[in-house]
Amino acid sequence: MKVLRSPDDAADGLPDYPSERRYVEIPSGDDSELRVHLVDAGDPEAPVVVFLHGNPSWSYLWRHQIAAVTEAGYRAIAPDLVGMGLSDKPSEMADYSVAAHVEWMRAALFDELDLTDVTFVLHDWGGIIGMRLAAEHPERVSRMVISNTGFPYRDINEPLPDVIEAGGPLADFQAFAAMAPTWEPWTLLPMVMVTEPGADVVEGYRAPYPDSSLTVGSRAFTQLLPTRPDNPMYPGNYEAWKVLDAWTKPVLTIFSDKDSVAPNGWKPIVARIPGAAGEPHVILEGGGHFLQEDIPEGYTHALLGWLGAAGG
Repeated sequence: MKVLRSPDDAADGLPDYPSERRYVEIPSGDDSELRVHLVDAGDPEAPVVVFLHGNPSWSYLWRHQIAAVTEAGYRAIAPDLVGMGLSDKPSEMADYSVAAHVEWMRAALFDELDLTDVTFVLHDWGGIIGMRLAAEHPERVSRMVISNTGFPYRDINEPLPDVIEAGGPLADFQAFAAMAPTWEPWTLLPMVMVTEPGADVVEGYRAPYPDSSLTVGSRAFTQLLPTRPDNPMYPGNYEAWKVLDAWTKPVLTIFSDKDSVAPNGWKPIVARIPGAAGEPHVILEGGGHFLQEDIPEGYTHALLGWLGAAGG
């Protein structure tokens, strides 16, 4: 596996982005190692909140929420998924899969950091990866906040159709992403936000990718979308749902009313996960898919109102 790496100083000087950052090394899956970049802010002995982003973002997405939870007394951990941000980037699209992302984050969060009693805050692909981690390691996770994502399900006992092809609302986007001559994740911001992103925000999303080859992980995510019934994530998700269908620890959904990516992703989560019953689920007004950018104060208020002060 050939691995690409963003410059270590790529995030230096970004407004509001935490300076409390470090790297951990994890197995790549082929006898080499990958370096995972993460924010690690707040009291190292405090209760832990882990923020998992999706695509086309990185830990920069969570900068406002990291500041808020550390002020409330928590330790905030926000890794960059492998292939994203300042984490190492396997160079080939075929290197990436949902199962690989789950294993990479498991190794970083549980093997290297040995985190327990974790509160997950999940968004987009971070929702799929985080819910898989919670289902596979329930002893590590105490509660979850899930935003603008879904957890795709297919009964793997049902036979596949005779003709298998991509379909659904994301199929055209997937095809476009596969064929685009260059891939610039930061240019997708206007498509997933309600407000026009300022130049400083665009720069924040562009910063880890001074060379176009470094965007391979973002483009790879587009090809993992579940547009086909034989998507390789379905068996793992099917097994995870067996655990989540009996999950009684607290689960909160915070979605937004103008999300064009996963507007109904909360419905099966609330309907199927017992721990979601009776929680103050909310759909915030005025936010697109990146509600952390469109309505950061509203999102942070909803998050902190549910988390409460650490130890409170």
